[in-house]
Amino acid sequence: MPRGNEYHQPNAPDALPDNADDSDLELDLNELGPSEYQDSTLDGQPRGPSRHESDNIPLRTLHSGYLRGPRTRGKRIQDAIEDENKDSRTTDTLQDGEDLSAGYTSVGDSTPLLQEDENGQTTEPNRSRGFAGRIGLSGLRSRRAGYRNLETETPTNKLDAGGKSAPRSINIGEFPPPRFPPNAISNAKYTPWSFLPRTLYNEFSFFINLYFLLVALSQVITPLQIGVLWTYMAPLVFVLTVTLGKEAYDDVVRRRRDAEANRELYTMLQLRDEAATRRSRKGKRGKSRSGVYLKDIDEGRTDAIGVEEERTGGSLATVDEVYVKSKDIKVGDVLKLKKNDRVPADVVILKSYTSESSAASKGSFASAEVNQQELLFEQHDNHEPKDSDLHSQDTNHKPSSAASADDAGNGETFIRTDQLDGETDWKLRLASPLTQSLHPRDFTRLTVIAGKPSKKVNEFLGRIELSIAATKAKVPLETQSPETTNPASAPLSIDNTAWANTVLASNATILAVVIYTGAQTRQALSTSTSRSKVGLLELEINNLTKILCALTLTLSGILVALQAYYHELNMPWYTSTCRFLVLFSSIIPISLRVNLDIGKTVYAYYIHHDKDMPEAVVRTSTIPEDLGRIEYLLSDKTGTLTQNEMDLRKVHVGTVSYANEAMEEVASYVKQGFATASSSDVTQPTYLVTPSSLLNASSATGTRTRREIGSRVRDVVLALALCHNVTPTNEEENGRSITAYQASSPDEIAIVRWTESVGLKLVHRDRQSIALQSVNSSRIVVRVKILEVFPFTSESKRMGIILQYFQGSESGTSRDLEPGEIWFYEKGADTVMTEIVAANDWLDEETANMAREGLRTLVVGRRKLSDPQYAEFSAAYREASMSFQSRDARMATVVKEYLEYNLELLGVTGVEDRLQRDVKPSLELLRNAGVKIWMLTGDKVETARCVAVSSKLVSRSQHVHTITSLEKAVQTNPTFVSDTLSLLAANPDSTALLIDGDSLSYLLLHHRQGFISLAVLLPAVIACRCSPTQKADVALLIRKHTKKRIACIGDGGNDVSMIQAADVGVGIVGKEGRQASLAADFSITQFHHLTKLLVWHGRNSYKRSAKLGQFIIHRGLVISIAQTVFSVAAHFQPDALFRDWLIIGYVTMYTQLPIFSLVLDRDVDENLANLYPELYKELKSGKSLSYRSFFLQVAIATYQGFAIQFLSQLLTGKVTEAPDPPSPQATEYADRTMAAVSFSVLVLNELLMAAMEVTTWHWIMGAAIVATFAMYAASVPFLGVYFDLEFVASWGFVWRFVAITAISVVPTYVGRMVKRCVRPPNYRKVRGV
Repeated sequence: MPRGNEYHQPNAPDALPDNADDSDLELDLNELGPSEYQDSTLDGQPRGPSRHESDNIPLRTLHSGYLRGPRTRGKRIQDAIEDENKDSRTTDTLQDGEDLSAGYTSVGDSTPLLQEDENGQTTEPNRSRGFAGRIGLSGLRSRRAGYRNLETETPTNKLDAGGKSAPRSINIGEFPPPRFPPNAISNAKYTPWSFLPRTLYNEFSFFINLYFLLVALSQVITPLQIGVLWTYMAPLVFVLTVTLGKEAYDDVVRRRRDAEANRELYTMLQLRDEAATRRSRKGKRGKSRSGVYLKDIDEGRTDAIGVEEERTGGSLATVDEVYVKSKDIKVGDVLKLKKNDRVPADVVILKSYTSESSAASKGSFASAEVNQQELLFEQHDNHEPKDSDLHSQDTNHKPSSAASADDAGNGETFIRTDQLDGETDWKLRLASPLTQSLHPRDFTRLTVIAGKPSKKVNEFLGRIELSIAATKAKVPLETQSPETTNPASAPLSIDNTAWANTVLASNATILAVVIYTGAQTRQALSTSTSRSKVGLLELEINNLTKILCALTLTLSGILVALQAYYHELNMPWYTSTCRFLVLFSSIIPISLRVNLDIGKTVYAYYIHHDKDMPEAVVRTSTIPEDLGRIEYLLSDKTGTLTQNEMDLRKVHVGTVSYANEAMEEVASYVKQGFATASSSDVTQPTYLVTPSSLLNASSATGTRTRREIGSRVRDVVLALALCHNVTPTNEEENGRSITAYQASSPDEIAIVRWTESVGLKLVHRDRQSIALQSVNSSRIVVRVKILEVFPFTSESKRMGIILQYFQGSESGTSRDLEPGEIWFYEKGADTVMTEIVAANDWLDEETANMAREGLRTLVVGRRKLSDPQYAEFSAAYREASMSFQSRDARMATVVKEYLEYNLELLGVTGVEDRLQRDVKPSLELLRNAGVKIWMLTGDKVETARCVAVSSKLVSRSQHVHTITSLEKAVQTNPTFVSDTLSLLAANPDSTALLIDGDSLSYLLLHHRQGFISLAVLLPAVIACRCSPTQKADVALLIRKHTKKRIACIGDGGNDVSMIQAADVGVGIVGKEGRQASLAADFSITQFHHLTKLLVWHGRNSYKRSAKLGQFIIHRGLVISIAQTVFSVAAHFQPDALFRDWLIIGYVTMYTQLPIFSLVLDRDVDENLANLYPELYKELKSGKSLSYRSFFLQVAIATYQGFAIQFLSQLLTGKVTEAPDPPSPQATEYADRTMAAVSFSVLVLNELLMAAMEVTTWHWIMGAAIVATFAMYAASVPFLGVYFDLEFVASWGFVWRFVAITAISVVPTYVGRMVKRCVRPPNYRKVRGV
């Protein structure tokens, strides 16, 4: 047991022998050189005097000594260093007044660093904190990161009160324990050991496959053997081989994709101490660690470290660039990513810079002193302008590209997230100010505290801390305090992150630390396994298969009973029953699933290659038949029914509304207010515009009314040009440079384009500043400094920004600017802005008017802030932003308390989202086809109503009943719900329902059954203000209640849950990205393609599969009935009518091609299907494959099987003959003369029945029938084992063959013709035949 003042290393290696050479380790503090380091207590008070005696010993000598051998006592010192780092952070969280005596022994400065135990061995003291600090190595780490669960620390470090989401602490540079998942991607479904068990289990979970497995295994038992074993095993093996081969191929392809991604090389910064670096360089380039490759190490860097740097505790870490495979990336690694690089794991951005301003050179970063004051947060109450704030990137004032970050403190970069959240617009990401100006070698002093892994891709809470222990020596003793000794920290949010599978889009290089890997990344956690969808047709066929199984058991039981009754039972009854089950196994066709699956592949091919549906993709090939049986269509609005291409059509400023040609008047007001330069000559000064200068300018000329209107117009244009998150970029198009805009919302881009069209252009936007240019003079007229940005969220429904205007003059050669007014701007939905802006009498009316026109409305307001007001807000907001518990709520509360009240109402904008091409005729066609359409949108009620009417979702004859604020209505009238439902039930066929999200939630919670029972009867339902979860819940509720097929269509990431909940999910590739398309079963590019997908391809897929399935069942029933007749004639003996190859040939080469060619059949052409959408209605009833049609096929097969076999036996006069040689398994074989007639008629009967099923002939169908019959005729000479070939060549065979075929087929054909004449199907009516 170690003494209290000893350091005890768990699982420590055996002690070294007494003669071990460790002289370089046995050091005392009095051996160290003079140090300015003051040993202090945990609360920052001095513990004792500093030591200045003894001679100097270079720290690199000590440093190299402790790393010289991994098994020496230096390993203990390294562990002590790691303990010190942990303790130094842990003690920062201790409460004041805590008793530290339990964890630390009082050891004076004169105490030797390594004390001797009773055996003379040196040991570290328990208080290891003082060790690394005394020798100046507190900033030292190894190359990986260590992790701790901070749940045991102070409650402020927890993400929630319950402690369920404790954050992790990542110390950059320390080696991690193996409890975090690897970063290897694995989408494979199977392993080499699990492939066969899992695939076989899945296959034999189907009843058909299990049945035939039992039939095949029964042939191993001698008494049950009927034919050659392979004749029963071959079909099963073929089916399993095809299925397993497809599964294996798909899994191999997945593994290849995974391996390619896992092998992708990334540049990683290897952070380590200088001594270790000098030793490793002896190896030059090469593999440095498993999966890691050295890149370009700066050979010219000096090995010597300045004595002054060592003496003052400067950073000893060096930076090498190495290549690392994606699968070998660990939490805590620092990655270097460039433009178009895929982010391999979830990272926090530490630094961002352009290639031109990069501080890195050829794999090694130059040494530079870091000013600690620059690492702290910029104080916003100091409003002195910086050069970076005034930077314009182009002296000629051309549009500048802000899509690249620079090294001058901006730390901006852009990422593409379309493969993560479906959004195609670039997202702005920022490096923390705390790390942007750090040299990479100082990253070892950083600690990232990140929350528990979560699947919320748009949320992140974290904190980053910069340890200043390594620089405490630079702080004079008299100035040391808790503020100077505690680490600097900064909050981390979603803006500081880049999640796995996003792509770096801007021309910048970023350095980022990995915080989550593998299965803990946002992408992996948010990727839910989509449910396996099974088509309704397959379920119906599965039920029919069970009926066929019951029929097989019934026939077997009847024959065994008759055998016993007539005393013909010459074997045990159970043996006889099993043999009959084997003989009748053809009733349950094993090839049915294979044929249907191949047919679905054909349907997918037709959809994919349809020229009228370019880029259509079938992602789920198991449900194409369901496209023809859709009862309900749930559709998104924005981007689905509309184009998601926004144009600002209307602006209202309180007394005047501007639209269309009136926008020219707006442009004249803007030109007048922002004409601050007489010419476009950059050498001439131009005066920057502020809101106050605009007010002064408006009072100079014109009438009072015109001055007031002009002032309002300029104020709202200026607000719209500044209050956004849009970034201008330069792009090359046709050899010329144009300005493009990037933003997360197309509404904002539309507004910025409008401000440009009226004369105020956005030319520069970065993290710190915005510059606006006058279109008329091409001069910068507005410069502002961004103080705070409050981004738009679906919960807040608004976006705000705090700006400080610069005032003064500037030209191309000089700049005389000073900070000026501070303004807060905010824009958002009228539902939330109504309570924020000052009282007025026109806002509600104008927003309602715009909504009736189908415009998306935004309300704009502003507030002027004094310097003290902003300083007070900034302090409160920063304090809230540092909280781990309810951070977002606290920040929102501060904003609401200080800013969001009595804003000056500037105006209202109306943005139009144009309808998709041919939406109106498409919705009308679907409505006529009997499809009930629900529109689920997050937009407001009036906008949704307008779009529903304009798109013909609601017909002219239908009344729109609106339900809003239901809960409030119920409070005043308790019978309101029952009265409303009664009103809807009175006339459901001519009433459309319009309901908001809150009312929908109330009805589903309190009146679920009554509401849904009525809603599903309505022709159209429009649900507004719906969340993605509500959309999915509605889809699931309709499925559960109606048991009907529903389809959901959308184009954005918020539609994915709804699409996956539907029976058929359709995704549109649009402005909002490809996430909906990738998650859907079918992907299209335009909404009007949906009509062809359902009315044409859906109809054909269902009709063809129904016909194919029924005919395959008919084929099995015919031969089984023939077998039954033969068994009765053979005294109820379970002997085979057809054996071996005849059974295999019958279901393959002799009938397969004609039957499968039915997938080319169609009852109407595409024009008629679109002209008569009512034809789609009959498909939903399932008449093409119903119990009625099934039993009709059973009756036809029974007649034909009986006629063929009975007449064959009757006309040949023979039933059986003795086998040659005798077989112990069967007493008799079928007579070869009779078998020749019976089998030949069976083959021709199936070919003719296939021809009778054809509605529209295709040349392949005719060729298949002719080729199959020719193939059979050519094979007959090789069937001498089964047929009497001499008899086959005689006229006796021919007339019997023709006569029996006619008796079998003609009555069936006549019956079909009579039925068509008496009750013609609808498709024949529209075709006129």
